[in-house]
Amino acid sequence: MRRLLVFGLAVLLGALGGCGRDPGPEPTARRVGTDSAHLVSAIRVERRASSTHHERPGSLRYRRLMRVFNQEEGRITRLELFEGDRVSEGQPLVQLDDDLLRAELDKARATLQQARLDLERLEDLGRRRAVSESEVSLSRTALSLAEADVRLLETRLAFTRILAPFDGVIIERLVEPGDFVSKNTRLLSLADPGSLVAEVYASELILPHLRVGDPARLRIDALGDRDFAARVLRIHPRLEETSRQGILELALDPIPEGARAGQFVRAFLETESVERLLVPFRALRRDREGEFVWLIGAEGRATRRSVRGGLQIGDSIEIRDGLEPGERVITRGFLGLRAGKVVKVPSSQGPEHPMDAGHERRAAESAAVSRGD
Repeated sequence: MRRLLVFGLAVLLGALGGCGRDPGPEPTARRVGTDSAHLVSAIRVERRASSTHHERPGSLRYRRLMRVFNQEEGRITRLELFEGDRVSEGQPLVQLDDDLLRAELDKARATLQQARLDLERLEDLGRRRAVSESEVSLSRTALSLAEADVRLLETRLAFTRILAPFDGVIIERLVEPGDFVSKNTRLLSLADPGSLVAEVYASELILPHLRVGDPARLRIDALGDRDFAARVLRIHPRLEETSRQGILELALDPIPEGARAGQFVRAFLETESVERLLVPFRALRRDREGEFVWLIGAEGRATRRSVRGGLQIGDSIEIRDGLEPGERVITRGFLGLRAGKVVKVPSSQGPEHPMDAGHERRAAESAAVSRGD
């Protein structure tokens, strides 16, 4: 008991002695509700003049192609041409049996001669008032009909001999000598080798920046890795509704030896220089809502902006709608980024230009392809 009393007294005295001590300053409280700045890279967008390069596939085809049909029926008596044979303008291609038409023509010419004699006789009688004027008129009508019959048969006879309408090459032979063909049967196909053109498809985004006469280059795979000079010959006015692509015709000058219709070609096109608003391709983001970019907005906070992209040019992409020159677009640091978050561009990034010299050089050297090509 005595030991317990001594221990309790000691505890009480220790407690009374500690009451007058200064507890000292309290620990500094943590700040709540403040976020540290999110490090990003950014560029200030500008409009820059740039031309684009495009490689488009296509095929060679004849621009001037004639399918030869017969206008008279009959048996083919002469056809000496085969695929690959060259012909000159006016050269006979096909001869049909014309014996029956010649006989009918001889008969018609005899009838014509008789009608002329009858008219001369009646006109002589008419001057002596031996016949009426109506009989003379009927004779004149008979003469006109006889002349028309002769012209008709002469025309039909000419149709039995088919001539080449231009210098060309036979690319199809569909009948043989001895065949009997009815009217409007396809006999041959004739093409003009000098009309060989390359037909390629191009996106609706490219077509407004191309003009007839613009230079181009063509590579024909069957002829090796050589490039051939070409020019834009024609731009078709209609687009395919599904692909939104139009047809370009490119003329080769000169046409290389060995080029043939149907061969695969690669067309290299360069559009005119156009002012475009460009951002690095990595800056353009996509999700279910569409395309967007992150901007550094007021008070240095991240802002999401919906945009519409255009042509990809090297490592950059054209922004057709949604941005204005001078706005700051975030290019790196997207992990954990959200709208309203404070962002900071480190001083080590350097000037905020859309493309440095190296990037600009790469963009100029790269081939650009339009979205959806």
